Amino acid sequence: MSRPAKAIISLVILVLLLMPGAMAALASFDATRNQQHLPLPRGYLRGPESVAFDGEGNGPYSGVSDGRVLKWNGDKIGWTTYAYGPDYSSEKCTASKLCPETVTESRSYKGLMRVGPGGGEVAVLVNEVDGAPLRFTNGVDVDQITGKVYFTDSSMNYRGDSTGRLMGYDPRMNNVTTLQSGITYPNGVSISHDRTHLVVASTGPCKLLRYWIKGSNAGMMEPFANLPGYPDNVRQDSRGGYWVALHREKNELSFGFDSHLLAVRVGPNGKVLEEMRGPKSVRPTEIMERGNGKYYMGSVELP
Repeated sequence: MSRPAKAIISLVILVLLLMPGAMAALASFDATRNQQHLPLPRGYLRGPESVAFDGEGNGPYSGVSDGRVLKWNGDKIGWTTYAYGPDYSSEKCTASKLCPETVTESRSYKGLMRVGPGGGEVAVLVNEVDGAPLRFTNGVDVDQITGKVYFTDSSMNYRGDSTGRLMGYDPRMNNVTTLQSGITYPNGVSISHDRTHLVVASTGPCKLLRYWIKGSNAGMMEPFANLPGYPDNVRQDSRGGYWVALHREKNELSFGFDSHLLAVRVGPNGKVLEEMRGPKSVRPTEIMERGNGKYYMGSVELP
């Protein structure tokens, strides 16, 4: 090897050594330790994609593939039906071989709906915006101070194109506004801890976007984070950042170790700080942190 080549290699190694944290390992933990399954009722139900708790800490609640919202009532009772969508019938097919899950799930795309505190049939609040129907309503979050609802419509054509929209609904005025259009498959959405902006998952590009709702940048959308996989839902963590569920890694191999990224924790500055790993048979759609070191994980592919 020539002296110039050796010098270049030595310089590269020196630069790497001088870069703070260049070789530092990312904080990581295995989600398969101390896990508990909350199996859905017997049958062909799939889900739950997303989880939520009520104001008293009861739950989790989750939507499933036939359009219902179920409530977890502890190990003795298990899941019960809490709410159901328009035109729901227990006799309709669920996610069976005769009725593929993707077909059943699409029946649930009714728009933005509200479940009352007592459950029961949901009320459809919005099913079109600016004259365009909501074909793929996906992520949703609520400002707990103002009550304003933020949600995404991933695509106007059921495809991974760039026709997605981010919208805001004001329940006091019963008014919906398009905040940003032309987004590439916007998925999950979360309001920031300080309520100044929204963080939106853009699935295909493996990115998080930030949309400002307050301050001098209000109305602007910008890149927020590059992710090592395809994001689904985004939820606040307990430290000012967010947990992002990853359906799969960017360059995931079908062979080799039976472990992949399930989720990453992103700080308030958009930097990936921590990762959650688990078996490739688990492809989560949401991670929710609930205190005492507990995390709740949903998946549309598992019961």
